[in-house]
Amino acid sequence: MKKGILLLVFSYSLIAAPILAQTYDICVYGGTSAGVIAAYTAKKAGKSVVLIEPGKHLGGLSSGGLGQTDIGNKYAITGIARDFYRQIGKHYGKFEQWTFEPHVAENLFKEYVRKGDFPVWFEYRIVSASKKEGKIQEITVESSNGKGQGKRTVKAKMFIDCTYEGDLMAKAGVNYTVGREANSQYNETWNGVQMLDKHQFPEGIDPYKIPGDPSSGLLWGISTGTLAPTGSGDKLLQTYNFRLCLTKDPANRIPITRPARYDSSKYELLLRQVAVENPKHINWGVLHIADMPNSKTDINNKGGFSTDMIGMNHAYAEADYDTRKKIIKEHEEYTKGFLYFVGHDPRMPEHLRQQMLEWGYPKDEYLDNNHFSHQIYVREARRLVGEYVMTQHNCEGREVVKDGIGLAAYTMDSHNCQRIIVKNPKTGKMEVRNEGDVQVGGFPPYPISYRSLIPKQADCQNLFVPVCLSATHIAYGSIRMEPVFMALAQASAVAATMAIDNKKSVQEIDIAGLQNILLTNPLMDGSQSEILLDNDVTPTKVTTMGNWQTVKTGGKYAATQLMENSKGKGQNSVRFTPDIAKSGMYDIYVYNPSPTGGGGNPGEAADQAKASKTTVRVKNADEPQEAVVIRSQNQVNDWIKLGTYQLTKGNGNFVEITNQNADGVVVADAVLFVPR
Repeated sequence: MKKGILLLVFSYSLIAAPILAQTYDICVYGGTSAGVIAAYTAKKAGKSVVLIEPGKHLGGLSSGGLGQTDIGNKYAITGIARDFYRQIGKHYGKFEQWTFEPHVAENLFKEYVRKGDFPVWFEYRIVSASKKEGKIQEITVESSNGKGQGKRTVKAKMFIDCTYEGDLMAKAGVNYTVGREANSQYNETWNGVQMLDKHQFPEGIDPYKIPGDPSSGLLWGISTGTLAPTGSGDKLLQTYNFRLCLTKDPANRIPITRPARYDSSKYELLLRQVAVENPKHINWGVLHIADMPNSKTDINNKGGFSTDMIGMNHAYAEADYDTRKKIIKEHEEYTKGFLYFVGHDPRMPEHLRQQMLEWGYPKDEYLDNNHFSHQIYVREARRLVGEYVMTQHNCEGREVVKDGIGLAAYTMDSHNCQRIIVKNPKTGKMEVRNEGDVQVGGFPPYPISYRSLIPKQADCQNLFVPVCLSATHIAYGSIRMEPVFMALAQASAVAATMAIDNKKSVQEIDIAGLQNILLTNPLMDGSQSEILLDNDVTPTKVTTMGNWQTVKTGGKYAATQLMENSKGKGQNSVRFTPDIAKSGMYDIYVYNPSPTGGGGNPGEAADQAKASKTTVRVKNADEPQEAVVIRSQNQVNDWIKLGTYQLTKGNGNFVEITNQNADGVVVADAVLFVPR
């Protein structure tokens, strides 16, 4: 009897015990690449901060397989985001590198946590947010694995939602949207329904299980939906997939085996696509395989039927945790089945099967997840509807904000949203088509509004949303890149500290002051800033002599590059003159762009017109000029180090790119001065 009473009392104490809140200046929710950088920035700015991650890993997609960084233009990446890629470069023995292995990225994010010295709560997910007088007072989180401390509560002055899903934003009751706006809503042209030619099926692909027989039913993966008018809005999400890290190193390779719930009928459309297209290689024929260091890959979708699981993610953005888990598992099973099908189904062409069998899962990646990525590619979920909405007009430069706190530069990029059947007007037959893929670029880097990171004042006054920011579907397709998320997260964290220090709402901070901090203290450690000179960014510091052409094509660093093709005739040069604030030793780099856009591989046709060598003069205010000859057909679209030089305070130093002894096209674009 007493035992029963004691048990009852003990059980009641577990139920009724209050949840003790932990208090911080700033709470960052979501351990994505943006979340780590936001927390690190906040701590470097002198604030107490906690980072809460629903999963077991840091870095999101950057450590989840997306090793071929989507940049658009390297000039757009600044601050700690740029430092991340510099640190990646150090790991691989280079100045800067944008391709990397997943574990290398995750280890670097762990290093930012170590250096920042802030707590990380792994495997905790948000349950609720308490808001009073327009401000989030606290959030409650629960163990996402059932093994933690149950519910925990965090009080903070500022909150930063760095999830790909916008879960904190939603729990706080902030206004958001899901899906595609109609073009008419913001006077755009590339939003809404778009049936175009990229990642598309060739003509003639029959959608029925028995070709020509509608009564046999549709093949797996085809929707019964109908094609809406071009530009009309809907609630559909662009497709998700996994960015796949595989290896062909036999010593590190685990064979791709048949998944437990394998169903070969899911891949019938691939057979029909391959029969028409007759690809010679799985790379660009079935998959997009990007090489990563150490014989690894970052594999993405390619073509009409590939790793994108089109149409199967539409419920994800607003789904509960169990439903999301199910959707992710379905994507994983589909992807593993796809890889197995390509390599083992006897109906696949022999040469494609043999090429696929060269690849396997890497033994040294994702050790706690059976060597498969832990992060699904959530290309888009919720999007904030905030103080300002970024649109196609911003991307294309027709509308330029004055409160920019970061840059974007990537193509307006949406993957497909649905797979449907349409009638071929030429044959009258029903065929399968993908709808939603848009790839429109050709514009230079553009500023992202601070106001797109914050809710409307009536919604919330102490929340930042740097990942699910306020943008239309098509503008978000340009902004949604990992390095940009990192830069926006840094800006959010700096703004949060300013709001705390000045007792202001996020809508009331001094934008000019924020911009100045980001410019003058980019690493948040008080170190001397590097000096970038570029013909677009600092035109008054770049002077030309002779006949140089300004071109928008090629591998330019910002908007344009300067080109000269006299093959050594005359004395043509471009001089870069920095304002040196402090005398000292500087590493000097020149950016070496492709004249025509080639990737810079040795002997690549696109760069054969480039001069084999370029003579560069370096002048210290107190020393004579020094000539440096660089092999300009090497390290194309990358920085080339000239050397380390003692530079004197003032503007008496310069770097001059010349056409001296040139045997082809000479390019001049950007010069970087990095204090030692």
